[in-house]
Amino acid sequence: MSLVLIGIGGILLLLAALFFLNMPVGFAMGIVGFLGFCHIISFKAGLNMVGSVVWDTFSRYGLTVIPLFIFMGQIAFHCGVNEKLYNAAYKWVGHIRGGLAMSTIMACSAFSAICGSNVATAATMSTVALPQMKKYQYHPKLSTGAVACGSTLGVVIPPSVVLIVIGLSTEQSIARLFYGSVGAGVLLALLMMGAVALICRRHPDWGPAGPAVGWRERLGALSGATEMLVLFLLVMLGLYFGIFTPTEAGAAGSFFAVLISLIQGSLSRRKFTASVMDTLGISCMVITIVMGAVIFGRFLAVTRIPYDIAGWVVSLPVPRGIIMMIIFFIYIIGGAVMDALALLLITIPIFFPVAVELGYDPIWFGVTITVVTTMGAVTPPVGATTYVVAGMSEGVRLEEVFRGVAYFLPTYLICILLLMLFPEIVTILPGLLK
Repeated sequence: MSLVLIGIGGILLLLAALFFLNMPVGFAMGIVGFLGFCHIISFKAGLNMVGSVVWDTFSRYGLTVIPLFIFMGQIAFHCGVNEKLYNAAYKWVGHIRGGLAMSTIMACSAFSAICGSNVATAATMSTVALPQMKKYQYHPKLSTGAVACGSTLGVVIPPSVVLIVIGLSTEQSIARLFYGSVGAGVLLALLMMGAVALICRRHPDWGPAGPAVGWRERLGALSGATEMLVLFLLVMLGLYFGIFTPTEAGAAGSFFAVLISLIQGSLSRRKFTASVMDTLGISCMVITIVMGAVIFGRFLAVTRIPYDIAGWVVSLPVPRGIIMMIIFFIYIIGGAVMDALALLLITIPIFFPVAVELGYDPIWFGVTITVVTTMGAVTPPVGATTYVVAGMSEGVRLEEVFRGVAYFLPTYLICILLLMLFPEIVTILPGLLK
């Protein structure tokens, strides 16, 4: 059996382990990669490879940035920053038709900027936003679709764990990835708000306007979002001026998140313990996925599949834009059937060299594929955030949530197209870094 066929068999076995055995993705990638490596080389070589990967993964200083940013987000989550963000957004745009859904997207983008988790943002904003939109008689398709799709901004807007892992995997600057993702994240959020406006124009009864408030109340509501703004500026400006590295930025952000919460009296011992425990659980999951992806990547490397695919794609007699669209299509399909982080870690060794060979900016490619794979978080059969929102929406069926999400899917495609046509949206801010 040829190496290529062995590699394809390994990929099929991985998918079978994920969908039929319901095995955690990190362990599935690690086991399949180990067995495939042993089959091609030897059992002893497989053991040595796994031992070196485990040691290298868990001893890498760069990975400490992951639990630090997760901890910062968990502190903000348990101390109620999300409710303050939602209130501030609603005061500003809740008085226009569909404004409550727009404010939900704004709050999702702001909260995800310090949380970085699709699922956590979906669960949080479902708790806060869905009851309010139900109170103001918003249509379930609009309300659930806005929460589910708005929650996916957590992958794109920094500090994003996915961007951190991409930076570590491709040896790109995490700071540059963060700055590059700002333009893409803002663009996607604005497109989603535009989708709400169009939906409400076609269905005026889906998003009735809320009560108008004066400027005093609007400005007063901003004070509740001050801590989020401080944390975001601390991280981004500190990275921009070279005051600290990404790992130090995570540590500084975590420290100030705890300090602000203590000053406000919102951080109890129970909330602090819950933040620590959730951080440990999420960090272990992410690092296990990274470890499994590295093992599976070593297996793919010896099958030569990444190099064969890269060579075949580059040799296609079509413009490079068409090639990139083919790659993005593969990411869209893959994101719909498996976890975004796992998909990226499996495919980056294959497609990152292709993008560089075609002359695309590495930062642009890293940021853009996060937008592409983000679609998978709301599309079936996986659609993790959609399932979370459906589970927390009383009296709303899963099919109705997916129909609501369908109204927002064109925003992702438009965003991807604009990023391809105007790569400066991503590259201009990283180019300003020292």
